[in-house]
Amino acid sequence: MLAKPHDKAFDDEDWLFEIKWDGYRAIADLSKKQSLFYSRNGISFLSKFNKVAEDFDNQKHKMILDGEIVAYDENGKPSFQMLQQIGDNPDLALTYQVFDLLWLNGHSTKELPLIQRKELLKDALVETDIIKYCDHITEKGIDFFNQMKKMELEGMIAKKSDSIYSENHRSFDWLKIKFTNTEEAIICGFTEPRGSREGFGALILGKYIDGKLIYAGHTGTGFNRELIHEVLEKLKKLIIKTSPFENKPKTNMPVTWTKPELVCEIKFSEITKDGIFRHPVFVTIREDKEPKEVKTSSTELKNTPKSKLMKTSSRSKNSDSDKEITLNRHKVKLTNQDKIYFPKDNITKGDVIAYYQSVAEYILPHLKNRPLSLNRFPNGIEEQGFYQKDAGDSIPDWVKTTQVFSDSTDKNIDYIYCNDKAALAYLNNLGCIDLNPWNSSLPDLDHPDFLVLDLDPSKKNTFDDVIETALQVNEVLKTIKIDGYCKTSGSTGIHVYIPMGGKYDFDQVKDFAHILMKQVHDRLPKITTLERSLQKRDDKKIYLDYLQNRTGQTLASVYSLRPKEGASVSMPLEWDEVKKGLRPTDFNIHNALERIKEKGDLFKAVLGKGIDMMKTLELLEGLD
Repeated sequence: MLAKPHDKAFDDEDWLFEIKWDGYRAIADLSKKQSLFYSRNGISFLSKFNKVAEDFDNQKHKMILDGEIVAYDENGKPSFQMLQQIGDNPDLALTYQVFDLLWLNGHSTKELPLIQRKELLKDALVETDIIKYCDHITEKGIDFFNQMKKMELEGMIAKKSDSIYSENHRSFDWLKIKFTNTEEAIICGFTEPRGSREGFGALILGKYIDGKLIYAGHTGTGFNRELIHEVLEKLKKLIIKTSPFENKPKTNMPVTWTKPELVCEIKFSEITKDGIFRHPVFVTIREDKEPKEVKTSSTELKNTPKSKLMKTSSRSKNSDSDKEITLNRHKVKLTNQDKIYFPKDNITKGDVIAYYQSVAEYILPHLKNRPLSLNRFPNGIEEQGFYQKDAGDSIPDWVKTTQVFSDSTDKNIDYIYCNDKAALAYLNNLGCIDLNPWNSSLPDLDHPDFLVLDLDPSKKNTFDDVIETALQVNEVLKTIKIDGYCKTSGSTGIHVYIPMGGKYDFDQVKDFAHILMKQVHDRLPKITTLERSLQKRDDKKIYLDYLQNRTGQTLASVYSLRPKEGASVSMPLEWDEVKKGLRPTDFNIHNALERIKEKGDLFKAVLGKGIDMMKTLELLEGLD
C-alpha cells in the first residue's frame, strides 16, 4: 500500500501518525518454511540484508510483514545514502521497522482496520536488536510533525486508523508529509559540462503525466566530483540518439539523451503549473524505484498544494525588484526584493537583507569561518522551507566554502561560510532567513569554540518555565565559577553559551554539557527532562538538550532573524533581564538594531578565552 503526498500536518482523532523512515520499503514473508524478503519491485533482499533476514528465525508466528529497512549514521539519524552503500559497510547499524501485518497464522489481515492490524502486530512480533515494531501516536499530528522536524528526520506518515490494506494502491487513507519537497524524477539525458567542470553539466529530468513522458526541468547541483562520475557511468549504458520526450525541450547546452530508465530523488522549492521543478537539487539515485512509478495526472498537478506551485504574481514578474549591488568589491545580484517573506507582518525579502546589513558588524564575528546549515525559505515563512548543506555548483566563485567529509553520505560536503557583507546578502537572497553556524570554526573544526545548553520547552510549558530553568542554569554555573552567556532562541526556548576556547574536542564538551544539565535537572525535576526519546519524554517538561554539542550540529546564531510570525531575533540578554514577563518576541526586526547599539555585543566573550574544564569538574565533584 502506498501513500499520497500531502502538504500539511494536521490533528485528527481518527488518524494515527508514524515516522517517515528514509529507507527501503520491504515485505517479509515468513508464512512458509523458507522466508522471503523483497523490495517493492520484487527484488530479493535476503542476501543484501542478511543481517535482518537472520533475525527472522527469532519469530514465533507465521506472518507477512510490511516495513522499512533503515540504516543509521554515526549520529543515529536514518541515512538512505549509507543504506545504498551497504556493500562497503557490512557493519552498518540497521533496523527493519515493521509497521503493518498482512497475514497471520493462516489468515489474511488486510481487511481489518489498521489499528487492529497494529495491535495484532505488536503482540505477534518478537522484537530483536534489528527487528523493531514501528510505534505511532494518535490524533496529535501537528506536534508530532514539529518534533520530527526538530530531529531533522524526513517527515511523517499519516494513516487513517480504520483503513484496510490496499495493495499497490496510492490511497488518500495513507498520506506522506515531508519537511522538504522531495520527489522522484526520471533521468532522460545530460548536458555538456561548462568551464572546468567534469562529467556533465546538468541532468535532464522527466516524469509521466497522463501516460506521456514530459520534461520536468534539469539539475546541476547536489553533486561532488566522485558522484558525478558514478552517475555518468550508469548513464553511459543508456545513451540513445534521439530525445525520449514527445516534445523535445530547449536546453542551453548540447544534450546527450538517455533511455528513461534511471530514477533519481531530488529536492526542490516549487512545481510550476506546467510540472517543472524549480531549484531542483540532486539527492540520490533510487534503484528501488521504477520509472513507471514517477507519474502525475494533470488533475493532480492542478490540485498541487500552493506551497509547491510557482507564484506568478505581478510582484514576482516585476524586474524593478531585482538589482545588483557591490559589497566587499563583489557584485551581488538581489532578486524579488519586494517578495513578502512574513505575510502577517508585511516584511519583505528586501527588509530581511537590509536588517542583516544593518547588524553585520555584530553578527559576522559569530559567523566567521563557521560552516553553515542553510535553512531556506525562498517563498517566505508560510511556505515550505528546506535545509541545504552542500553549496552546489551554481554559487559565485567569491563565496567561500570548505569541504567536510561526511561519514553518513561517504562523501565531501561543500559548506558555505560567511565572513563578509557580500556573502551575508547572497545567503539572504537565497531565502536564508536565519543563519545556523557550527560550534567550531576553521581551521580546527574538531574543537568547538563554545558549549551550548539548549532549553527546549514542550508545547505545554510557558516561557516563564523556560526563564525559571535558565536561572537555575546560571545558579549552577555561578556555583562552579563559570560565566554563562544567555540569549533567546527567537522561538520558544533559551540558549546558554559557555566559552571553551577550542581546547577540548566535541565528545569532551558534550559530556561536560551532560553533567551540567544533570545538575539543572536535579534542581528542577518537576519541569525538566533529560529524556532524548520523544515517545518516552514527558510532554509537560523542558528538554535539557546537551546533544547540540556534537560535530555538525547547528543553532540559530546570535542576532539571527527567525522564520516565525513577528520576525523575532535571537537576542543576547544580561542575566538581570532574565525574569518573568520576558517574551521571545520582545526582540524583533524593528527594534533589534537599536538595542544592539545600546548594549554592544553582549556575546563577545563567548568567542574569547575558554574555561578550564578540569578545574570546573573538580568543583562539580564538590557539589555531589
